[in-house]
Amino acid sequence: MLEIRKEEANDREAIHQLNSIAFDHGPEAVLVDKLRITCQDYISFVAVEESSVIGHILFTPAGIEDCSAVGMGLAPMSVLPSHQREGVGSRLVRYGLDYLRDAGCPFVIVLGHPDYYPRFGFEPASKYQIRSQWEGVPDAAFMIAVFDREVIPKRGGVARYRDEFDEAM
Repeated sequence: MLEIRKEEANDREAIHQLNSIAFDHGPEAVLVDKLRITCQDYISFVAVEESSVIGHILFTPAGIEDCSAVGMGLAPMSVLPSHQREGVGSRLVRYGLDYLRDAGCPFVIVLGHPDYYPRFGFEPASKYQIRSQWEGVPDAAFMIAVFDREVIPKRGGVARYRDEFDEAM
């Protein structure tokens, strides 16, 4: 049976290995380790099956210029290749978004596959005139889930993940 829960200290090595494998030894595993040290307000959930971490999702504070509200950035989200296409990633995303909505988070941004994330309520950020901090990001790939429309600046702006993400881009 699959359990989704908050990350615990003894999950950290398994999360590192999972991100390393899932992202083909890309920068994501090191990024997650670094964010644990530099970001006090991160929220991390794991999917556990038979006492093994098979999925992970991380949320860190994110902002929009000219907006005093702080939302969250979803990145990374990973599932062991042997468990992909089983709904593990979907359960992680839904669990995390429900948690953040219930906690009063006003919005979540994501840079991801435009055929995957809309099923969770993500829309192109450009609908709100919000752009990614990184040049060349395709419009369809930069999305936002808005939980409180009142905090979104009417004239939009640039959305920013934490600076640690710049190294991974």
